[in-house]
Amino acid sequence: MKLLLLIFAFIFCSFSAQKAVALDTLKLKEAKDLFADDYGNLYIYKNKDFSLTKYDSLGKQIGKMMLTVPFKIQGVQNPLTVPLFSENAQELKFVDQNLNEIQRIDFKQKFAFIKIAYAEDLQQIWLLDESSKRLIQYNFRNDTTINSYPFDASFDDLTDLLVYENKVYILTRKHFRIYSLKFEKLIEIPVENGKRFRRENEYILAITKNSILKYIPEKGLVKIFEDPDAQIVDKNTLSYFEIKANNLYLYNLEKIKEAKQQAEPESEPKKIDEPAQKPVEQSTEPKDKSLEKVQDKFIKDQNVEKPAEDTLKKLIEETSEVQTVGI
Repeated sequence: MKLLLLIFAFIFCSFSAQKAVALDTLKLKEAKDLFADDYGNLYIYKNKDFSLTKYDSLGKQIGKMMLTVPFKIQGVQNPLTVPLFSENAQELKFVDQNLNEIQRIDFKQKFAFIKIAYAEDLQQIWLLDESSKRLIQYNFRNDTTINSYPFDASFDDLTDLLVYENKVYILTRKHFRIYSLKFEKLIEIPVENGKRFRRENEYILAITKNSILKYIPEKGLVKIFEDPDAQIVDKNTLSYFEIKANNLYLYNLEKIKEAKQQAEPESEPKKIDEPAQKPVEQSTEPKDKSLEKVQDKFIKDQNVEKPAEDTLKKLIEETSEVQTVGI
């Protein structure tokens, strides 16, 4: 019965926090990826025409980019400078809040072949050079290579790269891996349909096709959101987002928390107060702390095993003493 109550509580939390977003299903059709910034703006990338479109929370279009080659959007946590990398064009772009290009960095003249790039900030980029098998820390402001590390690995199904606190996070379609800068493999965890990373303060999140995983060092990858029927999932600071059946839904984190707090008391079995006076022979549990202390004392005082009748007699005598006192 308790299990059923918990299941109902979980369903209640999910539906009470779910909200359909007013966005035309035609805009979501053929979407390759979805991003949501902390202002509630949505970014839809379509691989069919290499377009990136930005909408506000009401579905109004803010900006649109028509690209000539495929680009990978790193993230929109800073909507003022959104980085986009193209393996085909061997370049990285930064676009502003209206999706206007504000800077372009061409890697063809300086490096052999960059498999993937990670913009750490507005000065430094980490690059995986597939030809030289090196991980490169590059300052694009003054066009200098800060560090270069040997990184000999196969990245055929590589989907994302992130460097944080001298650790290299690699995400493929099937694995989540952590390396040291000396190319020592520290962690390897299987995943399904890995897509990209998201960093929230000291935590690293791995986003897959229909789930969001949080890496906790002592626990590994912990699933914090999942919908097997989702086409695409994402999150910002306040909500989870998903595209399902060409409809967009958000799950407010605060409402999920509130719904759980309301549902938890209902899922707990209610305690029934028993009459104060009850024959000892019908009782199987102590009625108050005084009786419990007497029973504990009696059990501790038994150094040798005694017949069951003597034990019951002793327990009744001790219980009677407590009741005589005023219980």
